[in-house]
Amino acid sequence: MNWVGANRDLIVELTLTHARLSLLPILIGFVVAVPLGAFAWRFRWARGLTLTVVGLLYTIPSLALFVLLPPIIGISFLSELNVTIALSIYAVALMTRSATEALESVDPDVRGAASAMGYSGWGRFWAVDLPLAGPVLLAGLRVVSVSTVSLVTVGVLVGSRNLGYLFLNGLQRGIVAEIATGIVMTVLIAVVFDLLLATAGRLVMPWTRGAGAGAGRTRRAARRVALTEGPT
Repeated sequence: MNWVGANRDLIVELTLTHARLSLLPILIGFVVAVPLGAFAWRFRWARGLTLTVVGLLYTIPSLALFVLLPPIIGISFLSELNVTIALSIYAVALMTRSATEALESVDPDVRGAASAMGYSGWGRFWAVDLPLAGPVLLAGLRVVSVSTVSLVTVGVLVGSRNLGYLFLNGLQRGIVAEIATGIVMTVLIAVVFDLLLATAGRLVMPWTRGAGAGAGRTRRAARRVALTEGPT
């Protein structure tokens, strides 16, 4: 606790920087991955190739990507842009498969009914496909969020100043409280981001609240029946 109290300003600074570095790759990942996922879903001949390529991107070790990107795109190793681009690539790699599966999860009968009502392909995508795929998209985005917040810490190895600094410095100096603080604050950011995404999902997709409540009522009713009837 003494270390935390003495370094409160540093912890706040690194936490805010870590959150800022995490936010942009999550947004970029979502914006880029949804069209890619739609492309893979719409054109079956390209689906295998698209998902394989983005899957391979995720297998590149993060430190190797941080080292490879600067000479390829002409930026400094120490630039925040290096971390942002690398983490955006990982976010796209994770989110594209989720976007494809989300669109695949839409009931074909509903899609057919929308077409019968006169929706064009473009109009149906925005009015029917995307809203109905929303819950699965949100689930994928929450995974991307947690993954990105965690991966930002690796950026400290190429000079990015974030909560990963507490891990590295604490390890070098043998300060357990510093390492523990880095872990706790990283988890806290991930939890806050997840709660924000869940709240945004409930606001943007109010129909999921009813489904959740219905599912909850069903689970509670099932528990009451089980308790009443006892084991069989």
